[in-house]
Amino acid sequence: MKKLIWYDARGISPKDDMILPLVFNSCIDVIIVDVESRGDFKAPAKTKFVVLVEKESDLERIEKNDMVMSASDKILMNAAKRGNKTCIFLNVDNKESLDHAWKVGKNFDAVVIEFKDETNIPLELIIARLQGTNTVLLKKVKTANDAEIAFGVMEKGSDGVVFASKDMNEIIKIKNSIERLQYNNIQIKAGKVTAIESVGMGERACIDTTSILKENEGMIVGSTSIGGILVSSETHYLPYMNLRPFRVNAGAVHSYVWSPGNTTEYMTDLKSGSRVLAVDHKGNAREVTVGRVKIERRPLLKITVDVDGKEINTIVQDDWHIRVLGINGEPYNASCLSQGTELAVYLCEPGRHVGIKIDESIIEN
Repeated sequence: MKKLIWYDARGISPKDDMILPLVFNSCIDVIIVDVESRGDFKAPAKTKFVVLVEKESDLERIEKNDMVMSASDKILMNAAKRGNKTCIFLNVDNKESLDHAWKVGKNFDAVVIEFKDETNIPLELIIARLQGTNTVLLKKVKTANDAEIAFGVMEKGSDGVVFASKDMNEIIKIKNSIERLQYNNIQIKAGKVTAIESVGMGERACIDTTSILKENEGMIVGSTSIGGILVSSETHYLPYMNLRPFRVNAGAVHSYVWSPGNTTEYMTDLKSGSRVLAVDHKGNAREVTVGRVKIERRPLLKITVDVDGKEINTIVQDDWHIRVLGINGEPYNASCLSQGTELAVYLCEPGRHVGIKIDESIIEN
């Protein structure tokens, strides 16, 4: 599960021009406010609101899309009847309050817990108790370091944290820390080039993202569901044109490109707003958003590699400026490849249905 950060904006003026812009321009997209100030916040469209409610009569003022947070079971039950998502806020300072937290918490969409003591044992116990439920568990923290510890407890960690600091340095730290945590890791292997073949004209897709890609990043592109080659971002020197560090000239339109959640997408299914994986040669993968897909007719080149005795092929534009990445992150010009070169390759079990991994007998050539 993607780790969540909720920012506690209570006590901050909706007109604040220092802290709020920093929060809104980060990966934090949920803020906690009180009933009185809810309508005064001018937040980006991505922002979701959790509204603290202390009086039942205040439910009449809550918008349908807002989540209601309260320490009162009764208020939350009534909020749920009105169609709002619910979050209970609890303090844990002894065994009785600990037991109460998980027993009550599982009745709501989310539970935010503030622990009295620094030990992580109470958090571990609640994580264990709530596993298998649909309740989202968040720990209230004051520093980025506290957040990282909460995310690492028992390897699984809490689902998220409520961050309550007004220290701008800490907000920057937690922003950087959550961005690091959003990276996944997939196993990249060395694939030895066995054939390079011109396959004539066809349509190929450039995938332009809304992110700046690194020199050792690209996208996994393959003709079959067994895997693909790591096709480089346009971040390496070109003598006749400017770099396009947001782009991967990915390959022929029939190709799979690997996406979040162990899924694949056909090139032709991608559109503005789609999500794909940017992957480096070490297998660090992060989710990026597609800004545009540009499809044009070009000469095409088929690259075939052998990895662990299995054959993978990727068809890319046949041009010197198209790069694929080697196992150590070095860029190779596609049209200058030679047999025996070791490329960065992703290998997996074959079988996909609408991009989702399935177990089936399948032959792809």
